[in-house]
Amino acid sequence: MLHLGLTGGIAAGKSTIAAVLTDLGGHLIDADAIAREVLEPGAPGLRAVVEAFGDGVLTADGTLDRPALGRVIFGDDAARARLNAIVHPLVGAGTKARVQGLPPDAIVVHDVPLIVENGLGADYHLVLVVGASEDARLDRLIADRGMTPEDARARIAAQADDQARRRLADEWIDNERDPGEVRAAVEQLWQRRIAPYARNLAAGAVAARSGPAVLLEPPEPPRTWAVQADQILARLRRAGGERIRSAEHIGSTAVPGLVAKDVLDLQLGVDTLADADLIADRLGRAGFPVRAGQWVDTPKPNEPDPRRWEKRLHGNADPGRAVNLHVRVVGGPGWTYALAFRDWLRADDAAREEYAAMKRRTASGTVDTGAYTAAKEPWFTQVWPQLQVWVDVERWRPPTR
Repeated sequence: MLHLGLTGGIAAGKSTIAAVLTDLGGHLIDADAIAREVLEPGAPGLRAVVEAFGDGVLTADGTLDRPALGRVIFGDDAARARLNAIVHPLVGAGTKARVQGLPPDAIVVHDVPLIVENGLGADYHLVLVVGASEDARLDRLIADRGMTPEDARARIAAQADDQARRRLADEWIDNERDPGEVRAAVEQLWQRRIAPYARNLAAGAVAARSGPAVLLEPPEPPRTWAVQADQILARLRRAGGERIRSAEHIGSTAVPGLVAKDVLDLQLGVDTLADADLIADRLGRAGFPVRAGQWVDTPKPNEPDPRRWEKRLHGNADPGRAVNLHVRVVGGPGWTYALAFRDWLRADDAAREEYAAMKRRTASGTVDTGAYTAAKEPWFTQVWPQLQVWVDVERWRPPTR
């Protein structure tokens, strides 16, 4: 089951995009609609809200006076937190009940206004952000909802800004264009990324990648490789639970300023490979199916036994974001080498430049990413003595998390 988080600022037009996604086959779960249900007269949620904020949040007929409640919590972080503590668990339970009634291969569209503000990105396979300029949103609030300009600006200012939304957005949907253009863009997104992702997820398949190794400069903020990696690692930690001892961004995309293929290398640390096998299905449901086969890193001179270098390898079912997910034993030689190599390149300009030059030579002389990866491998053993000297001199130790 593929879970899409659909969000955006007030008056950005989420309902328009939600309608297109449901037309294409998505199953809509509207968090606002569930929130209204749990606060209906007689519902436990409404009783709890009245206990927390008093009878002043009720109308004469005993229903929730939403404007009155809005005035109570607006600008008051503590009051908003009390309200969220009441409503969010009830909305979560309502959402879970709706999801359980859907087919296992469903594409679920979660319309949730405050994914960014409430740090909910890890709950979804993809976060889709609907965007429109502040001027357009102001016009919509005034014309469509009858707000004063002052109230409209205050409502917009109370939410996350577009910089924060762009950091979290797997896909940014510009909803300030002609409606036909917007619909066509969403349909293209569905065909290009969403539907293939759902098929791969249902089949437990990693998205196929092909073609030559193309080296890129690191992307500009806010959607840097590091930001993207942190977002995925949060989802993986949530999926793997207590068996995940460490979660790190490794490889070339983890080194600022280094050219790299647009592939994120991530590393999860576990106590044993048996633990890795126990969480394999959970990682698969989170979007990262295990790659079949026996995976062993190339042994280095300090640890020549290949058995010490065994790992599990997962890949991303999402065709829009290539990921190699290495699951290694914490403290083992492969786990340690990956972290030390990353930190060495971050700290040593000459080593980083040498590696970049080698990568460029190798990319220009190989026909595909498989050949590129294989051709680079001897270099990692070649530079092992230099890395070991740096580790000893700097008294490097693996990061603890």
